[in-house]
Amino acid sequence: MRQFTDTRTHQSVDELWVVEHDSVYTLGQAGKIEHILNSADIPVVQTDRGGQVTWHGPGQVVIYTLVDLRRQNYGIRGMVERLEQAVVNTLAEFHIQAQARRDAPGVYVKDEKIAALGLRVRKGCTYHGLSMNLDSDPAPWQGINPCGFQQLGVTRLVDHLAEGVEFDRDSTINTLLQALQTCLGS
Repeated sequence: MRQFTDTRTHQSVDELWVVEHDSVYTLGQAGKIEHILNSADIPVVQTDRGGQVTWHGPGQVVIYTLVDLRRQNYGIRGMVERLEQAVVNTLAEFHIQAQARRDAPGVYVKDEKIAALGLRVRKGCTYHGLSMNLDSDPAPWQGINPCGFQQLGVTRLVDHLAEGVEFDRDSTINTLLQALQTCLGS
């Protein structure tokens, strides 16, 4: 991501990279080690994204947003709001009511976090991005104060699907990607 960002030009096309990581805790630039309560056998990696501590792993989609903010003509706050809105719109497709919180970036269902954001801006372009919990194991969240908040509940999409609704990972990710493209104006 850094290499892509450092070598891109004004003509470089914005990209969304979709990944699923092995289990890992990441500390953002504001990350404080005391928010890792028990890493057990999960590696801890320092990153250059914004934010505190989070977990990435199987059952969670991570989308790296490599976007030229100058070309899009919006700032970092506008980018954060667009990412949050894309997740809210995706969850609405499943009849799940979600909202963003200005005091704690990310997307929440009731008071539990379902999607986290962590960005970095260099040369007017973003990298890093968002993660959304689909059907991940909830246990790793017990090892940290997610995003630096003590006792912040974390939830998954599968916990909120209406009875009889089948979870399809690929179509869920495609719905999120379409929502991102709409919200980002790509």
